[in-house]
Amino acid sequence: MVGIEDEAIVLRAVDFGESDLIAHLLVPEVGRLTVIAKHARKSRKRFPGSLDVFNHIRVRVSRKRPDGLGFLEQALLLDPFLPLREVPARFALASYLVELMDRMAPEGGPEPDMRRLFDFVHSALVSLCQGHPDLCMRLFLELRAFDALGLRPGLERCVRCGSELAPGLVGFHIADGGGICDAHGAEGLSGVLRVHLGTLRALDASLGSRIDQLPRLRLEGQALAEAREILFRFHRFHLGFELKSERFLEESLGGPA
Repeated sequence: MVGIEDEAIVLRAVDFGESDLIAHLLVPEVGRLTVIAKHARKSRKRFPGSLDVFNHIRVRVSRKRPDGLGFLEQALLLDPFLPLREVPARFALASYLVELMDRMAPEGGPEPDMRRLFDFVHSALVSLCQGHPDLCMRLFLELRAFDALGLRPGLERCVRCGSELAPGLVGFHIADGGGICDAHGAEGLSGVLRVHLGTLRALDASLGSRIDQLPRLRLEGQALAEAREILFRFHRFHLGFELKSERFLEESLGGPA
C-alpha cells in the first residue's frame, strides 16, 4: 500500500454511485491524482465542505499501486478561496484554469516539476481572489499555465535557428511553439501568424513578472488582438478542443479570446 500525505487543490469532483465522490486533485508530490472518497455524500463528518472545486486542502491518500486509483482517507480544508465565488469574472477565470489543469496536468512526473505546477495554480488562485480579472489577465495567466505545464513558447529568438527576431512584423509558428525569423518564415510553413515583435516581448515580460504584478501589465489595441490569437491557437493546438468553461469565461470578460 502506497500512502500520500500532502496538500492539494481540488480540480474537479463528481458523484459516483449512490454515496461516493470521485475527485481530481493537484498534488505537489505526484501532479494530478484521481481519488475516490467513499460514502462522502452520506457522511457530512468525513469531508465537511472540503471537496469543492478550487479548495486548498490537506489530504491523506492510500493507493494499492503507485499508478492506481487513490482512496481518500482524510481531507482537511485549508482555504476555500471564497472570494473566487463572489465575482463572476473571478469564478470564470479560476474555473478555466483548473479545468485546463485537469485536462493537461500529468499523473506522475518529477517532483520539482509537479511542485512548480502546484505553486502556479495556488498563486494564481490567490491572485484572482484579490483582483478584478480582465482579458489581459486571462491571457497572462493562460500563458503562465502553459509555461508551468512545460509548454513555454519561444518569444525572444527564432525557435528554428536561435537568431534574434528583427523588429517589426515576425512569424509565430504554432506547431514549432514560437517566433521564427524571416528566413524560416519564408519557407512556406502553414500555421504561421504574423505578429509584431512588441507583442511577443510583452508576453515574455509577463512570464518574467510575479503573478501579483500582472494586473499592472497592459496589452492594448493590435497587441491585445495578436496576443489573443496566439493564445487561442496555442491552446487549440495542444488541447484540441474547447473547454466547458470557455464560453462562460468569454461572457464574463466581455468577448471571445
